[in-house]
Amino acid sequence: MNRRNRRTIEIFSLSFLDVVSVGFGAIILLLVIVKVSEPHVIEQLAVNLSGLVQRLEAEVYRIRGDTTVLNRDLTERQQQISVQREKLARLKGDLSSVRGEYRTTRNDHEAQTLIESRLETAQQSLTDEMKRLAGAGYRRPASSAIGGVPVDSEYIIFIIDTSGSMNQNAWALVLQKVKEVLAIYPQVKGIQVMNDMGDYMYSQYKGKWIPDTPARRKAINKRLAGWAPFSNSSPVEGIEAAIRRFHAKDRRISLYVFGDDFARGSIQTVLDTVAKLNRAGQSGKRRVRIHTVGFPVQFGQGGLPVNAVRYAALMRKLAEENGGSFVGLNSVSP
Repeated sequence: MNRRNRRTIEIFSLSFLDVVSVGFGAIILLLVIVKVSEPHVIEQLAVNLSGLVQRLEAEVYRIRGDTTVLNRDLTERQQQISVQREKLARLKGDLSSVRGEYRTTRNDHEAQTLIESRLETAQQSLTDEMKRLAGAGYRRPASSAIGGVPVDSEYIIFIIDTSGSMNQNAWALVLQKVKEVLAIYPQVKGIQVMNDMGDYMYSQYKGKWIPDTPARRKAINKRLAGWAPFSNSSPVEGIEAAIRRFHAKDRRISLYVFGDDFARGSIQTVLDTVAKLNRAGQSGKRRVRIHTVGFPVQFGQGGLPVNAVRYAALMRKLAEENGGSFVGLNSVSP
């Protein structure tokens, strides 16, 4: 009995050991397989992560570039908006000025003043249109001049030296002479005021004619009293700009040049340049009359100022060659 029991136990024990051995072998085999494949998996993961990092870095650089471009565009847009706002502010100011000047013309005496001005015009013009207004019995002397200055023009342009010497020493006289010139033209079709550099006194009328009304004449004198743009004390630029912009075959135009000296440049060069611009037509007359006025500002400094003498020589010759008159004043007092 004991022998049977011992045999059974031994047989069970051997089978159990076989099972355990097989299990441990399987476990060892699995561990060997995992250890062999692990480096490959890790390497593949490292490659994938490296590529992802590179793509993300490239995306960051692209986004930064787009941001730089957008910031630059934004800055340019802001600058453009600032410029447009400044233009808008200037235009609003000009509009307000025009509206104010327009309101001043709407008064009870406007109609009567306009009628009187038109009646005076009939005694001043020589064009066919104005002769019809004058009537068949009207006769003006052939010279059509007042005080030696021909006044047959329908348009007037003032070219005024706005340099410091003129502004400080002769401006009251300039205002008076502008009024006197306008007085000998009771009614014209257009007026313009520029300085010797070719700058316009009214920016809203740049390149255009200022309508002639009594109220507008008052506004011109009022604006001129405080007008002082930069000047190089040479009338050449203003004369050239006026002729280039406003001359026309169907217009009778007179330039009135006010100044005191001619500091730089050749007199003959100026005469030649103006002669090319202000060519004579088939009738032999120039496109534009040029009247010149010399203000004796420089003579108050003693001696014989060379620049004032040069100015007088240039203006006298300009007037002579372009159908106008030269007037040399002997005092700066109004």
